[in-house]
Amino acid sequence: MKRLLGYFLRGLVLTVPLVVTVWVCYGVFVKVDGWLGLSIPGAGFVTTLALITMIGLLGSSLLTRHAVSVFEDQLSRLPFVRLLYTSTKDLMGAFVGEKKGFSQPVLVTLGMDSQVKLLGFLTQPSAQRLGVDASVVVYVPHSYAWSGQMLVVPADRVKLLTSDSAEFMAFAVSGGVMDFPKID
Repeated sequence: MKRLLGYFLRGLVLTVPLVVTVWVCYGVFVKVDGWLGLSIPGAGFVTTLALITMIGLLGSSLLTRHAVSVFEDQLSRLPFVRLLYTSTKDLMGAFVGEKKGFSQPVLVTLGMDSQVKLLGFLTQPSAQRLGVDASVVVYVPHSYAWSGQMLVVPADRVKLLTSDSAEFMAFAVSGGVMDFPKID
């Protein structure tokens, strides 16, 4: 009976992540297909990817950079729209932009003699503009969530880690359940 229960639990560990992944992907495909009203499954998703790529191509062109700049300038004049647009743009830029914000993993020591440490990402190498000398800004992601905390920490309590930032983020967001990221 114990062996049977072990097989069942192992089956759950293998099946649940696969089912959740397939279910979410299927939901995304159906939703995007529904937005575009296409009857071929997945065609809306492929069309959306192609459209986003075309917008990226046009936005990178010398001819359209000025138009994008004017458009963003107009958006920045609308109070609520400015907040929503710039926050979303900064968040996307932190993950996939030219100046990725979560590229430097760090280990932060809390307190002078503390054995407690936090895993995070260096987002600003200096907090001097905040009026705090000899400090840095660190983002600490929450586990299993799209949120985190921003900390202003004395620079001498932050140890830079040499690790792949995507692996490090996955480790931090998983609550440490995933394998340790390779740290050189």
